[in-house]
Amino acid sequence: MTTTNKRKLLYRQGTGFWRMTAKWVLVFGALSLLDGGLLRTWGDAVVWPLIGIVLWVPFGIGIVWYSRKDQWVRLTTRELYVRRRRLPMEDVNLLHVARLWLEGRSTADDQPVQQWIRSERVVWVPLLDGRAYGVEFRDPAAFAKVFGAFAVAACGGPDIVRARAAEAAYPEPRPMRVRSAGGGSSSSDVLDLFG
Repeated sequence: MTTTNKRKLLYRQGTGFWRMTAKWVLVFGALSLLDGGLLRTWGDAVVWPLIGIVLWVPFGIGIVWYSRKDQWVRLTTRELYVRRRRLPMEDVNLLHVARLWLEGRSTADDQPVQQWIRSERVVWVPLLDGRAYGVEFRDPAAFAKVFGAFAVAACGGPDIVRARAAEAAYPEPRPMRVRSAGGGSSSSDVLDLFG
């Protein structure tokens, strides 16, 4: 956990572009060293970096032009940032988040968070007005764990959350319909609730 502008940074997710590039360089660099050092001459081993570059270029261009290439997600104690937009915590139904987390859930489905696989998956962020905003994560369980623990602590602890949830009367959050980027919609269609 780090501190940014006196706000605790609880969770950060980048695009993974540089991580992918670093892995690509390591793999083809290792192949080049192995080939040149053990199997053939260094002149022949130059082929591996060239193959790596030729294969990387379409993937690199695809990620740079990908519609969600700037899907940076940051959760602080005061705001949730998605694609350079922010959702203040005072608009989030933290009591509902905390209650779901204590039940082992953190989204619109009934599968426990511990059973979520590491892949892109939507985690729903419930709002006080009854809507729920979905954010996609490569490791959704990691975000759900951090967000759930933060919500429980912000609401005063597990006992207070259970007591307040038993008495609270708020609408069950309704997931907003997320329109696909290929359907001619812009990023503002999905992020219209961010001010």
